[in-house]
Amino acid sequence: MAVTISINEKAFENEGRKTAVLNDIRLSIAPGGFLTVIGPSGCGKSTLLKIIAGLDTDYSGSVTINGRNVTGPGIQQGFIFQEHRLFPWLTVKQNIAADLNIKDPSTRKKVEDLIEIVRLQGAENAYPRELSGGMSQRVAIARALLREPDVLLLDEPFGALDAFTRKHLQDVLLDIWREKKTTMVLVTHDIDESVYLGDQLAILQAKPGRLHNVMPIQLPRPRNRAAADFQAIRQTVLSEFEKTEDLQFADGSGI
Repeated sequence: MAVTISINEKAFENEGRKTAVLNDIRLSIAPGGFLTVIGPSGCGKSTLLKIIAGLDTDYSGSVTINGRNVTGPGIQQGFIFQEHRLFPWLTVKQNIAADLNIKDPSTRKKVEDLIEIVRLQGAENAYPRELSGGMSQRVAIARALLREPDVLLLDEPFGALDAFTRKHLQDVLLDIWREKKTTMVLVTHDIDESVYLGDQLAILQAKPGRLHNVMPIQLPRPRNRAAADFQAIRQTVLSEFEKTEDLQFADGSGI
């Protein structure tokens, strides 16, 4: 589904003092698009995701998904956190079903299909304590996809994983994206990850969070991180990212 983001201002108030977090954010994501978002710490990346998810509605502006205004959380916006947040007393398949009846034939079929898609065959009856971090995150992704969201929002979902597991789950996520054609927005601190996954990349600057640049990533898939064209785009993104850090520290606000 198409996503349109128009945030005039998002601010927090503390003891009567107003602090701007996001300012003048304008983004459009095509149906089935994959937007990655990077920026220095404190630029409002996670706040941006929460606004798209409808978890934060205290801002000036609007977010629409397929022309529908987002006024609160709903099944149309799936959200994946950095921590998997699984229920420890439920098995993998029960965690994926969550509040839906796993005994219902249609739900059970969807759960079984998703277990195959996220490559968790054989672990259906395992409990979270028996899973690795990567497996737990795959359960969380499957749980969000079960409700067939219009847009899947991912807040540094692989940030706590080792490099090998991170790369593996990036490919799993791309397989899901291609198969489900779900519009995705992923926040990350990893420049390689942002270039490898996204077909559009937004760079935010901080204090307050503003759009520094929006870049199309026009690389064929599957992408080769070692290829010259990948490294050229990576270097361009890195240079733009470093500019945001220069802006952040220029007035001492990032110190």
